Amino acid sequence: MKVHVIGVPLDLGGNRRGVDMGPSAFRIAGLAEQLVRQGHTVVDKGDLPTPIRKRPWKIMTQRKKYVRAIAKVCAKLYQTALESLAEGAIPLVLGGDHSLAAGSVGAAWKWAKQTSARPIGLLWIDAHGDMNTPATSLSGNVHGMPLAALLGQEPAELARIGGASPKVLPEHTVLIGVRNLDEREKIAVRNSGVHVFTMKDIDRHGIAVVMKRALAIAGKGTAGIHVSFDMDVCDPSIAPGVGTPVKGGLDYREAHTLMEIVADGRLLTSLDMVEVNPTLDVRNRTAQLGTELALSALGMKIL
Repeated sequence: MKVHVIGVPLDLGGNRRGVDMGPSAFRIAGLAEQLVRQGHTVVDKGDLPTPIRKRPWKIMTQRKKYVRAIAKVCAKLYQTALESLAEGAIPLVLGGDHSLAAGSVGAAWKWAKQTSARPIGLLWIDAHGDMNTPATSLSGNVHGMPLAALLGQEPAELARIGGASPKVLPEHTVLIGVRNLDEREKIAVRNSGVHVFTMKDIDRHGIAVVMKRALAIAGKGTAGIHVSFDMDVCDPSIAPGVGTPVKGGLDYREAHTLMEIVADGRLLTSLDMVEVNPTLDVRNRTAQLGTELALSALGMKIL
């Protein structure tokens, strides 16, 4: 495969600083070198320019903090990832916080529309739903809103990237690993029509069964599947370096099995690996795990 690595050192979407160092942590873990050893042709596009935090209330509202600055970064990512897709490469986007997915998923949507006139499937792998809007969010943190925007809701600044909305349809969208939702967000998720596999579903049925169902849903009638992987879906015991850890997440083998099944499905168009925060990590363990998981999604086999 051709793989284009795109760093997005964006930390404006959440409260805790440090996630802007995530792309560097992945590079230190040897992501590109290991992809090359795996047989891929890799181009590291470097990091997109992102603004640093200034005096808060100058560039944000309480309901959707820093949204204009975030939208500008996402628009640049949209263009960069779309160019990679047009060149026949898989964009591998390294975050940075999860608000960047407004750009990366948008690029996959546009590419699917241009090349096949079909929708794009989406696997949103996350401990959280990321379906808050400015009206429902208790914090105003935009990293909790990108999926809502991709489904055509607020924030409009993210929803309108690429010139059209929605980017994904509920019937082709699957949340996996969810275990921490705000009360008002629970209502939004239930009413949205997206498919949800919580950690309870994974405990009950096993990750292999869940992923078989998820791929069938996201892949049916679509041009392929974008995978957006938030490292906080993993249990903090194996991924301590995340800003919003929640106990009871995927264990090591469940996370790898998930990505291995993604690779086996041969529908992957593009991949995000987000929310690695080196300031909260232990000897770069979380970025090393994320690197391993990306390798699994891109075809690394045990035998």
